[in-house]
Parts: sequence; structure tokens; C-alpha cells
Amino acid sequence: MNRTLLLRLVLVAALVFAVTMALLPKPPHVPIDQFGDKFEHMLAFATIALLAAFSYPTARLFRIGERLSFLGALIEVLQSIPSLHRDCDIHDWIADTLAITVVLLIVWAVRRQRGARLP
Repeated sequence: MNRTLLLRLVLVAALVFAVTMALLPKPPHVPIDQFGDKFEHMLAFATIALLAAFSYPTARLFRIGERLSFLGALIEVLQSIPSLHRDCDIHDWIADTLAITVVLLIVWAVRRQRGARLP
């Protein structure tokens, strides 16, 4: 199995895990709960953004960021479904988007420093 395929499989697993945890009516408690909801959002989306950038090295980083930010917004909209007993919070989406942006800016800077052709 080549590296790109493996990274894409890990990306899909991370996406499924994040969306599932976000939409479970009563998600299980995890050790990082002690750091708060925003930390969990930022950690999840920073990880997904990094995996996406590595999985699709020729994709435009702006497009990756745009799509992941949309996913964060979609999760928040879905959390407003009353039967899920979750809270729709724009601040969660802002935290998601901030984490995505920071990670992708770091990836861009590293690629630029290494002289990679930037899509």
C-alpha cells in the first residue's frame, strides 16, 4: 500500500470518527474533555486539516480549508436537530475554522520554505 493511499484511509477514518462523535446524542467521555469543548474542536479539525494536506499534496490549500470549514458549519447545523440533544454553537465553527487556517498556513509556509511548487 502506498503512502498516499494510507494517508487517505487515515483521513477518512478521522473524518468518520469526528463526525460520529459530533452527532452522537451522548458521546462517550474522553480524557481530553477536561480541556473543554473548543479544544476538542480545534484538535479534531487541526488533525483533519493536516491529514488532508498530506493526503492531497497537489490540492489547493485554500480549497481544503474551504471544504473543512464547510464541514464544521454543517456539523453545527446538524447539531441543532432536537433529537440529538446537542448544541449548535457558531463559536465551535469559528474554533474549527481557526484551527484549519493555522494548520494550513503552517503547511503553506513549510512548502514555500522547501521550495515546493505551490498549487
